[in-house]
Amino acid sequence: MGILELGVSRLPLRRLGGDQKYDVVVCGGGPSGCAAALAAARSGLRCLVVECMGQLGGMGTSGLVSHWLGGRSEDCSKWVVGGVFKELSQEAAAAGFALIPTRIPGEKYQPHGWFLGLQHGIPFDPDQMAAFLDRKLRMAGVETLFMSRVVGVERECSRLKGVVVASKEGLSLVEAAFFVDASGDADLAHFADCETVKGREEDSLMTPATLMMHVDNVDQDTLAKYIGDNDTPRFRKEIEALRAAGEWDFPYDIFISVQLAEKGVMMINTSRLCGVDGCDTRSVTEGLTRGRAESLKLLELMRRRFPGFANARLKALAPLLGVRETRRIKAITTLTVEELAGGGNCASAIGFSSYGWDLPDPKRPSHQPLTDKGQPKSSFTPIPYGIMAPRGVDNLLCPGRAVGVERDVLGPLRVMAPCMAMGEAAGVAASLASRGDGSFVSVDIEALRLELRRRGAIVDEEALA
Repeated sequence: MGILELGVSRLPLRRLGGDQKYDVVVCGGGPSGCAAALAAARSGLRCLVVECMGQLGGMGTSGLVSHWLGGRSEDCSKWVVGGVFKELSQEAAAAGFALIPTRIPGEKYQPHGWFLGLQHGIPFDPDQMAAFLDRKLRMAGVETLFMSRVVGVERECSRLKGVVVASKEGLSLVEAAFFVDASGDADLAHFADCETVKGREEDSLMTPATLMMHVDNVDQDTLAKYIGDNDTPRFRKEIEALRAAGEWDFPYDIFISVQLAEKGVMMINTSRLCGVDGCDTRSVTEGLTRGRAESLKLLELMRRRFPGFANARLKALAPLLGVRETRRIKAITTLTVEELAGGGNCASAIGFSSYGWDLPDPKRPSHQPLTDKGQPKSSFTPIPYGIMAPRGVDNLLCPGRAVGVERDVLGPLRVMAPCMAMGEAAGVAASLASRGDGSFVSVDIEALRLELRRRGAIVDEEALA
């Protein structure tokens, strides 16, 4: 039994997995982590997912952001993210616990998006999705470890040798050839002393967090008629009047509701909790506490003032805080706003996103800096492979919102469908690296893109025309 030094303490460190090392350890079982694990296991690699919550799905299930965005075109006519994302979406829809909305010509109100451009998302039931993901990973041969958190790494020169996992049994060392940091917070990269940044350059402030709330028994016919008659999908005018009357003291100016898989059940994506640092446990604790109190206050106001919500009932409050931004890695490739304004570079793309600029101002949560400035961007954001590879470590990739991008580029990339595209690419890259020199950095990009195409992923701009 080994010994790990943590400050002044010396704690026993057992070895998890026996004498046989894993091929891939994925830290985080959210959208990017599930996609990475599926892709790696389907390539014949022995894969373990370490997840701090009690279920897979991450923000989509535990965070109740039960709406996969960024994977289809705005008019719903084409898939922008294929592969694992398309597979899961179609299977969940066929099973009856997810929807694939279509655009209705002439409609003024889209219940699955707070304005018409967001009707491309995939809404679903979070509980059934969690069980579905259990089955998918188990069938692929992926091992899963719930209620466990990576709290450190073992690094040797430019490679990670293992990760330290904290669980009920204590601390364990898990060794592997390759690691995927799907924590969303660049936890592994941070523990490995890779360079990371947080927030805005001028003050390190990060975009607000949200604690999601689901309500049921909503009269959506009344809601839809009111929105259509008054052209007010986000209730800006109503909130302005409530603020003037002293009834609305929240720091945001819009109301966002999304119908999930069942009519009358809605996700309330409204709260914006300023000042939360998702990498600081005390800050997250305060955010959760504030979010719960604020959600109940909002629900009471919804019942009194918003058409269709008079009899709404609380269905669930998320146990996981919706954090949009924390650490970003310094990667071997950096994607910039300027590049996206020019259409981006698709030569090394391993996927795309259809989502727009969406990174609210840290202090003014209803304002979108780049949208308000009219910053141009192509309809589809290409995702270059190199933004997932942190500098200095050869066998680690960081798919998801921790990628190496200029801060505002997080807007189109942080949502779940493009995160799945990145995760799938990371899993396939592990397979290619295992047959090469063992380095993610030297993976042949064209070979990776070829294999992703074979699996149904979308990596070519021509496929989106």
